[in-house]
Amino acid sequence: MIQNPAAAQMTSRKRFQETMAYGTPDCVPCFEEGIREEVIQRWHSQGLPEGKTLSQVFFYDRRREVVVDLEPRPTLKKLPATADDLVILRKHLDPHDPGRLSRNWDRFVETCQNSDDTLMLRVHSGFFLSLGVSGWSRFMDVMNLIVDHPQLVREIMMIQGEFAAQITEKVLQDMVVDAAIFSEPIGGNDKPLISPRMYEDLVLKSYQPILNVLKQHGVKTIVFRTYGNARVLIPSIFKWGFNCVWACEAGLKEMDYRDLRREFGRDMRLIGGIDLNVLRQGKSAIQREVEEKVPPLLADGGYVPLADGRVREDVPFENYVYYRQLLKEITEA
Repeated sequence: MIQNPAAAQMTSRKRFQETMAYGTPDCVPCFEEGIREEVIQRWHSQGLPEGKTLSQVFFYDRRREVVVDLEPRPTLKKLPATADDLVILRKHLDPHDPGRLSRNWDRFVETCQNSDDTLMLRVHSGFFLSLGVSGWSRFMDVMNLIVDHPQLVREIMMIQGEFAAQITEKVLQDMVVDAAIFSEPIGGNDKPLISPRMYEDLVLKSYQPILNVLKQHGVKTIVFRTYGNARVLIPSIFKWGFNCVWACEAGLKEMDYRDLRREFGRDMRLIGGIDLNVLRQGKSAIQREVEEKVPPLLADGGYVPLADGRVREDVPFENYVYYRQLLKEITEA
């Protein structure tokens, strides 16, 4: 069993807060990557004891993401194309709809506030998902709308942003969270799908109402959780008030956290940064990746080391154990 002897000194929540504030945590947080049941079942045939959960084998800091429903209710079948469509969109984004929050909301709030979990609130699902992109056809509709009717796109995003800000306000009136997460699946392997100028104009302006609410409620860690290569967007998000990058599935040179830290300094906190692909390659690749990247970032502070994506079934349990053991040794040292 891989345990952390320093873990009893601080709660998971306090440990995260101290790390993001460049304070004095007893050790850096150690989060689970998000491992699905089918992976666990496969690992039972590779050495994970039957009847044991991962949290019984490894030490993990407790973390909870608070999820609210930010989708149009009911779902819109087509993109808004006229002023009348925008009126309909507003009706489908009703912030007073009680179904936007979890069932038994009061009990959920009480559970969260009485726990030692790090609490992260998801406040936006990002540009393309907000516009209903789930396949190629809708993606092309959105790209054509950007070119032909950019003002309409601005209005759609502002409606989304104002709605999300109202929902965020409702949540923060009831609970205190440690971080807010803007999800932004916008990057390809070589670059984002829209330019930095367009991203600021169409997207970041619409995030301002949410950012204002977060500031009013004292939420200090504002996370840009992105996917792929979003490197050229980071100066823009930094300028608009984000102070933490969590890059997922981005084992690319352009997204190397050591370079981000050199450019933006300690004003940019970091979560993740360990290339998930090395967990498939064996111990020497894992050792090289972890030992080269993690120690200098830990020395700077404001960093939570973590593999940069969801662990899949093609990662052998032996490799995962080695990765976790190595991470434990380095963070304790």
